[in-house]
Amino acid sequence: MTRIGVLLPNWIGDVVMATPALRALRQHYRDSATLVGIMRPYVAEVLGGTSLLDEMVQYRGSNNAVWMFASLAARLRRQRLDGLVLFTNSFLTALAGRLSGTPRLWGYSKYFRAWLLTDCMHQRRPGEHDRPISAVDYYLSLVEQLGCVPQGRHPELATQPADDEAAARVWQRLGLAEHGTILLNTGGAYGEAKRWPARHFALLARMLVNQLGASVLVLCGPAERDAAQAITRMANHPRVVSLADEPTSIGLSKACVKRGRLMVTTDSGPRHFAAAFGTPVVTLFGSTDPRWSENYHPQAIHLSHPVDCGPCARRVCPLGHHRCMTDLTPQQVFREVVQLWESSAPGDVRPLRTPA
Repeated sequence: MTRIGVLLPNWIGDVVMATPALRALRQHYRDSATLVGIMRPYVAEVLGGTSLLDEMVQYRGSNNAVWMFASLAARLRRQRLDGLVLFTNSFLTALAGRLSGTPRLWGYSKYFRAWLLTDCMHQRRPGEHDRPISAVDYYLSLVEQLGCVPQGRHPELATQPADDEAAARVWQRLGLAEHGTILLNTGGAYGEAKRWPARHFALLARMLVNQLGASVLVLCGPAERDAAQAITRMANHPRVVSLADEPTSIGLSKACVKRGRLMVTTDSGPRHFAAAFGTPVVTLFGSTDPRWSENYHPQAIHLSHPVDCGPCARRVCPLGHHRCMTDLTPQQVFREVVQLWESSAPGDVRPLRTPA
């Protein structure tokens, strides 16, 4: 049987935004090809439980670009692929595909790699001064060149039974309300410019429990444990708890997002989990333009504080004040949460406005 490989993105949010393209590939090939995902180990956790791929092949990242390139090329060669779809944009991943001996390579021509590809799409992703395009549409446009017909633009994820059970234990152990828990997510692997101050999250958490009667769960990965603990400490309320003392995983985070009534998050991976599971979400944007990461969630509010210098797309504020996030107040966020809270009864899904 034909073997089609898909080299997946490295960012968790981008992986989720690539799932509509994977769904289109799955529908197009059906029983005529085996779809093989090539990915980092944590990406396999993101896609765990779905049927978008037939096989998942993992490769390790490294600070040594030459070592990682050689490792990826060797992995690809062993798969004996008939074709490889490159969702990644780097020159080295295209070179690894070429050296693997894979006869067909589909990808975008950017970064001087057109000569490495057999099937090259010349529509580049616009630069920072051009009209932004969502990553969802970016990946879909690529697979359309293979003849795939989009099956909708909504992200698709699943949870596994062990993760659902772990989330249920968290709810029980921390005393969370079954249908009234609001999730807070502080993450931002891209850089500090995406983060909202912990003191703002803490004040918002107190407003949520005191004025809405909600429970609040602060999500975190290993890198955000300190921030999560700081939020719960400053909130100083028994109904504001976190995952900081739990054995965290991407699977558990997905299951928690699926169980939550709604979520308030920075522009990071769990925001896209919410879109996949239909969990209403308020996303706080700082240095990034939300149009690049639009995931077409009908119950999403994008919230930002306008500044003359933004959105700058920098990882760290070049001016040192970070006003795009620090001037976005807990009171502003709370007003938007109230709208989602009132519209998030079971079975009630309706489009919501995006604040200017």
